[in-house]
Amino acid sequence: MKSGRTSAARAPAIAPFYPVERAYDDMFTAEGTLRPHYRQLHGRMSALSAAELADRQRTLEQSFLLQGITFTVYGGGEATERIIPTDLFPRIIPATEWALIEKGLTQRLRALNAFLADVYGGQKILADGVLPRDLVLGAASYRREMQGIYVPYDAYVNVSGADLIRGEDGGFFVLEDNLRVPSGVSYMLANREAAKRTFPEIFRSARVRPVERYPDLLLAALKSLAPEWRPDPQIVVLTPGVFNSAYYEHAYLARLMGVPLVEGRDLVVHDNIVHMRTTSGLRAVDVIYRRVDDDFIDPLTFRRDSILGAAGLFNAYRAGNVVIANAPGTGVADDKAVYAYVPDIIHYYLGEDPVLPNVKTFLCRNPVELNHVLANLDKLVVKAVGASGGYGMLVGPHATLAERRAFAQRLKADPTNYIAQPTIHLSTAPCLVEGRIEPRHVDLRPFLLAGSKITVVPGALTRVALRRGSLVVNSSQGGGSKDTWVLAGSEAKP
Repeated sequence: MKSGRTSAARAPAIAPFYPVERAYDDMFTAEGTLRPHYRQLHGRMSALSAAELADRQRTLEQSFLLQGITFTVYGGGEATERIIPTDLFPRIIPATEWALIEKGLTQRLRALNAFLADVYGGQKILADGVLPRDLVLGAASYRREMQGIYVPYDAYVNVSGADLIRGEDGGFFVLEDNLRVPSGVSYMLANREAAKRTFPEIFRSARVRPVERYPDLLLAALKSLAPEWRPDPQIVVLTPGVFNSAYYEHAYLARLMGVPLVEGRDLVVHDNIVHMRTTSGLRAVDVIYRRVDDDFIDPLTFRRDSILGAAGLFNAYRAGNVVIANAPGTGVADDKAVYAYVPDIIHYYLGEDPVLPNVKTFLCRNPVELNHVLANLDKLVVKAVGASGGYGMLVGPHATLAERRAFAQRLKADPTNYIAQPTIHLSTAPCLVEGRIEPRHVDLRPFLLAGSKITVVPGALTRVALRRGSLVVNSSQGGGSKDTWVLAGSEAKP
């Protein structure tokens, strides 16, 4: 394997080489050959000077700032609002690869919704011993209050954002399922608009599948959950408020769908009917797209100290007078320990082999696997089963000896709270970094909608680890994003 590529035909003019890494690269093969679907974009990249690239990058960032496309990072006792770092070069996925992703994610969501319907119903999968009963019913995200509640179409998960990664051979794996209140779709839409302005000629000729209809698809999925006798159901987006890290996205989606954005204080429950306050009086609400965590949606049922939800909301839900999307309790299906059993869940409910495989996962609750993890902390990534956003994890190869020793004590003290996985060499994609085009590690977050049917949006949020060598793509941990072009037709070649 070569250590770099210096041919003018292979590398952008502004970079003396495009380093080869062990990981799969989206643009080049391991032998240094340009992949066909990147040919036109590579040619355009090579023709632009460093100054032109920097100018386009500045324009993109200014556009995000003016639109208020921001997120909030918490830490050190204070919150900082930032624009999400965005790379101007789109990631390109051929139609054949996307067809496999679409099939695999649809299969996975069907199985996970069936699992949730069973867990909150007859619990046959637990009686049959496919999963340990205590692992499911003892999970922090399991909600016994959901037992026996009717959920339209058994679609407990209405909006999901699976995290996919490529192996070294280019094949896709599912890293996480994100079934609670997944975020990032607004950045997918904003990145698309930015990429169309940055490379308008290439975009027009590339036959890129559109993502702009996402708000319409989301609204249709939410409306399909309402009772049939409500021909024009009232939909609202429930946000924790302006101080939430994803508030921009909540407001953005509500505006694009043309529905009210409400906080818990805007809702009132009378006789198990949810109403929202308006200037013309109370108006009944049929479907709530909630962006508030389970614990906070109703202080009468969950956390008593919550001021983010509405008192009595869950009783109205239990009575069938309002639909909450995603349903409370969906987190039990994306618990990182349950993740290890998803292939078994697919077999159990669908009688099929998984289209998209899992990453090898060690359950620290198992003493043999715990010993293996403790002996190999320098090679593994260890995660808390209920954490998200890159928090509560140890990346062994990048941790110090002191950090690994401290984490080992946490593992021994509470092994059921952790899983471990091999350190994956995330695939790379070309990014503009300080005037040079270099590979950076990426993952992929496609979005799925489920109501009366399942829809996989033909695009995704590609998250980027902007620091050289970093494998952490979360925006809260210094990562960025880029647009994702899913090509229409097997021979589309931008």
